[in-house]
Amino acid sequence: QWQPVESGGDMVQPGGSLRLSCATSGDKLRRYAVGWFRQAPGKEREGVSCISPGGITTNYADSVKGRFTISRDNAKNTVYLEMNGLKPGDTAVYYCAADRTPFSSTCALTNDNGRYGYWGQGTQVVVSS
Repeated sequence: QWQPVESGGDMVQPGGSLRLSCATSGDKLRRYAVGWFRQAPGKEREGVSCISPGGITTNYADSVKGRFTISRDNAKNTVYLEMNGLKPGDTAVYYCAADRTPFSSTCALTNDNGRYGYWGQGTQVVVSS
């Protein structure tokens, strides 16, 4: 069993930008689709964005479409979430998760049937003036 590690969470002003990273040691992460999820206090976890192993397929929640960009650098075994135009409603703990099935060509914004088997511990993003 292995675990992705998130970093980059911080406190920023509304309209600001932030880049989150999801990484592992070794070369495991490049084999898997990766999703970013977030959970605010008192709210259910929601899918934010996801990317296929090769980076060809990406999906975004409507609430972040046009503001967030997901990408990956498989040579560094790292997945990024670039967040622009941040709003107070984006405040949450952001989690990175890897699909339990390697080499899938698609990704999903839900965890139906436990499709994401490897979860990080989260990194906190606070958007406030």
